[in-house]
Amino acid sequence: MFQTTRRRLAIWYTAVTAVLLLVFASGVYLYFRNTLIERIDDTLNHVVEVVERSLVFEAVNSNQAQFHVNVEASFRDNTDSTEDDRIDLEWFSPTGKLLWSTLSEPLNIPIHPNPMGETVRVDRRDKEMGREGDGEMETVSPIVLRQVTQRVQVGREVLGYLRVSHPWFEVTKPSRQLIVDLAFGIGWMLLSVAASGWFLAGLAMQPVRESYQHLKQFTADASHELRSPIALIQTNVQVALNELEVTQAQGTNVEHYQQQLRIVERLTQRLGKLVNDLLFLARQDSGITAYEFSDCPIDALLMEVVEEQQLLAAEKNITLCLKLIESPQTETNPELLDDWFSLMGNWEQLVRLFTNLISNALRYTQQNGKVEVELMRVEITNRSLLQIKVKDNGIGIPSEALPRLFDRFYRVDPARSHVSENTFTKNTAGSGLGLAICRAIIENHQGVVQIESIFGKGTTVTVTLPIALET
Repeated sequence: MFQTTRRRLAIWYTAVTAVLLLVFASGVYLYFRNTLIERIDDTLNHVVEVVERSLVFEAVNSNQAQFHVNVEASFRDNTDSTEDDRIDLEWFSPTGKLLWSTLSEPLNIPIHPNPMGETVRVDRRDKEMGREGDGEMETVSPIVLRQVTQRVQVGREVLGYLRVSHPWFEVTKPSRQLIVDLAFGIGWMLLSVAASGWFLAGLAMQPVRESYQHLKQFTADASHELRSPIALIQTNVQVALNELEVTQAQGTNVEHYQQQLRIVERLTQRLGKLVNDLLFLARQDSGITAYEFSDCPIDALLMEVVEEQQLLAAEKNITLCLKLIESPQTETNPELLDDWFSLMGNWEQLVRLFTNLISNALRYTQQNGKVEVELMRVEITNRSLLQIKVKDNGIGIPSEALPRLFDRFYRVDPARSHVSENTFTKNTAGSGLGLAICRAIIENHQGVVQIESIFGKGTTVTVTLPIALET
């Protein structure tokens, strides 16, 4: 699917570029060709002006009112120069009869004045010796010329016509070479664009590919997480129903039946929590949820969370304490001292954030361990921040697992997260969404989170939140 989309994007890049290059090349070709034609026409008109100034006029029969052009005197010295310039001259009488020409053979082209220039095509017949015994053979070769025809007159009397011709291949030869060069350049350009388009399409598709892979993984993990408690619920319900029939038949107590229902209740609560977590993350991804932010005293919030987690800490004989690093003694503003650990945030989200972090620390800290929560205020680049650290001396996290800790449904050790039906009544199975939810809450508050851990020695989670949110 992604390769097909990538191929289509590359083809579209190449096709659009090809159209643009063809339009550009056509414009360059037309400009170049028209420029050549204009230069040739200018040259021909200049030759006409020079030849007109060199014409020798003579009176006819001593009549000063009538003149004619002395052809021998006028064109005697022009033959060699016109041949060297690849320009041919023809002089015609007022009646259109050819009187003088630099061409080896006359052109059968009717005379009509055209000082702006025109392109004409004529067929020249040449005689060649054929094979032995065949005699001479006549061949026809087309000739294309650019011509300017100028009427020469004195007053209203037309003395003749001067026609100047230039070979058309002076235009076609460089034009064809330009076409070859443009085609070669466009070909290389299209190959480059195709390769670049394929590369850029791959870069553009990479986030989509990653999102799709994450979605597939998310769907697979969610399906697995939902299937496990549902299967357990079905099993416990079936067992309870079967035992209820036996209990009713034997007239015994229903204590074991009640125990199965309690397990179903806990599994249902677990399933409901998982669905709520998925719904929370889905709303975060869609951006449709807008939370209300107000002034939150983080010290009071942490005291409340730590107090709630003391029961879990007491079960494992873990020391859980909160340490507040107070403001410097040089601070004298009482209002600022009262709000020293306050920030703009959402109370419910922040409670959920620190409850997840502290409960994780307690869960993976061994008996007689220690979990310490530290709160302090820091100033970085003229910005006030609150820094909360959750430290434990638990089992730690392997270094290779740190980059993926915030991935949804990721567990460092799946064996310790999934629990059996028998142990569910004593432990709460993690779904692998806790840290993903923590990161979403921290991002909502424009903060950052950092985890440092030494495997076998402990973990430190540092959350940095700004006092005021940037708009």
